Amino acid sequence: MDQPTVFVVGAGPAGLFAARKIATAGHHVLILNRDIKPGGLAEYGIYPQKFHMKNGLRKQFAKILAMPNVDYIGNARVRSDERLTIEGLKDWNPAAIVFAVGAQGTKNLGLPGEDARGVYSAKDFVYYYNLLPPFASQDFSTGRRVAIVGMGNVMVDIARWLLIDQPGEKPEEVTVIARRGPFEVKFDRKEFDEVEAFLDRKVFQDELSRVSQACKAVGQDVSHVADTVFPWVKSQPENPPASKLAFRFLSSPVAIEPGADGRIARLRLVENILVLDGENTRPKATDTQTLLDFDTLIFAIGDLADPGLGLPYAKNCYVTNSDPADSDRAAYEVFDPSSGSVVDGTFVVGWARKASEGLVGKARFDAEHGVEHVLKYLESAAQKESATTAEILGEIRGKGIEAVTKEEISLLGQIELQQAQSLGLPEFKFSTNDEMLRAIEAKVAG
Repeated sequence: MDQPTVFVVGAGPAGLFAARKIATAGHHVLILNRDIKPGGLAEYGIYPQKFHMKNGLRKQFAKILAMPNVDYIGNARVRSDERLTIEGLKDWNPAAIVFAVGAQGTKNLGLPGEDARGVYSAKDFVYYYNLLPPFASQDFSTGRRVAIVGMGNVMVDIARWLLIDQPGEKPEEVTVIARRGPFEVKFDRKEFDEVEAFLDRKVFQDELSRVSQACKAVGQDVSHVADTVFPWVKSQPENPPASKLAFRFLSSPVAIEPGADGRIARLRLVENILVLDGENTRPKATDTQTLLDFDTLIFAIGDLADPGLGLPYAKNCYVTNSDPADSDRAAYEVFDPSSGSVVDGTFVVGWARKASEGLVGKARFDAEHGVEHVLKYLESAAQKESATTAEILGEIRGKGIEAVTKEEISLLGQIELQQAQSLGLPEFKFSTNDEMLRAIEAKVAG
């Protein structure tokens, strides 16, 4: 046994920045991560071509892992049905446990036929093209006509991948399916700049005409769309690409119809109207339905906490304390409804606390704010002698888990950099855990 150690479960932005703040306060930290490589969505969620952004974050994360009182064990997934469980963590007597595991559950559409082939959640599809094992080796094939449900930046990233960077044949058409109207888009203008050349201007104007009356009913004038949210329609690209990007507004999926081969063939939509809800609008379904041909459907409708982790769970998230006496701290403390008490020394931060809210900056702020309460807890908590990192690593490997250390992660980074340089690529990633583990082994042996 050794000095008290705070466990941080998860090594995305929230987990890493939480670990830094705890370590800076003088505590020993052990990060346990599901993936071999740290970074989470900063590594496997940021668009592949945003090299400058990703490299900047990697440098920050490397500095955190280099702190002498921060240890790291990767490829060590904590889950109630895995060899490493929350109860098992507690056997190592941590001073506290901070869960920064992100939102690894998926919001399903809940539609008939959604188990058809060619139907994917956006999160899984993004993991696939960012080469996160095991998603990188799974079937995420796309066809000629792709539908994306959702109007945020994730939709734009997926459209960009399909239309520009996807290897091989590109789809003929990508259609964005939106419950609301053109004035309710959620994507950033600079992001859409990447794909605006693919926007079929004529089809877009026809779509505005189709929804004009429904928009007018809530005081929206589609003639102003070009001046406000879609300035791109005021100009035509010099050389329009063959693939097209279209929008289907005021439409909600209600059923997926597979073809004889088991793959999605058609998507049934219900047409919506807009109704006023205070100063905002919300969609309301009508009795009118439409059937459109698609061979691929990707839905970007948000994520939720993974119920299989082993923490108390309700309403798609982990249960936190509702004590009004300290509502701020309570929002980060895990609460067990069955016992009616706080789970001592157990906290959630980042997307694990509030799924899919914000990006890296938001996750960092939430983690660092949550850690303030962790540090206050440690001030008055009974002193514990935690198992050493060496003891924990030995026990994890004794369970047959090929866990990796921060020193081995550093070696892996060197290997992938050398591979990129030898291939003349801006970046190289191994796409399977086995490739990463064998590369580390070879480097150590060599």
